[in-house]
Amino acid sequence: MNESVLVVDDEPKITKLAQDYLERNGFHVLTAGDGQTALTLFRHERPDFVVLDLNLPGMDGLDVARTLRKESDVPIIMLTARVDETDRLIGLELGADDYITKPFSPRELVARVRAVLRRTRASAGGERRPGLVRAGDLELDLNGHRASLAGQPVHLTRSEFNLLVVLAQNPGQTFTREQLLDRLHGIVYEGFDRSVDSHIKNLRRKIEPDPLAPVYILTVYGVGYKFNDEVGL
Repeated sequence: MNESVLVVDDEPKITKLAQDYLERNGFHVLTAGDGQTALTLFRHERPDFVVLDLNLPGMDGLDVARTLRKESDVPIIMLTARVDETDRLIGLELGADDYITKPFSPRELVARVRAVLRRTRASAGGERRPGLVRAGDLELDLNGHRASLAGQPVHLTRSEFNLLVVLAQNPGQTFTREQLLDRLHGIVYEGFDRSVDSHIKNLRRKIEPDPLAPVYILTVYGVGYKFNDEVGL
């Protein structure tokens, strides 16, 4: 395993703990204690993964994530000691692939990093999802990991794209939020329902003609979500 991971946290003990466990599992680890240093390191070293603390001095983790997403689709796991669910939702809306709440198990961190990287490699290589998915004006290129609407490219985060693929490949099938979390993360995942709602909100804003009257992604009240099978694949 040759992947490199940038760990960004202003608490040296946490940084050292994460570094030790990731290095034991074959990762090359870079570290930064603040947001600006993290961005400088990222631009010079181009790591394969970023583990990013939400509460950083100066430029906080949300600002760092926002900047990273403008420059790259690098996978991001956010670390947060905050109990406010809103902060985690904002992180996901900015394009983070996952989050872990402090205090955390370093073994869980390694497992989450590996799981996200597996999904990234599968998406990039098209190993398990070859071909195209079309529905109305929406087209998903599974090999190229690209989306377009009426011929125009639509920028989706990795989590948004993967979620849309799950729904679009199963038109008419209702998925609970728990099922969608499981499909997204690929490991036993103690997530929270509103993270799925956050991704759906972003997707509707990007692909629906009117996000308040969705055509593609429908809400099944009291259950979850489904892709409209009347659009036509």
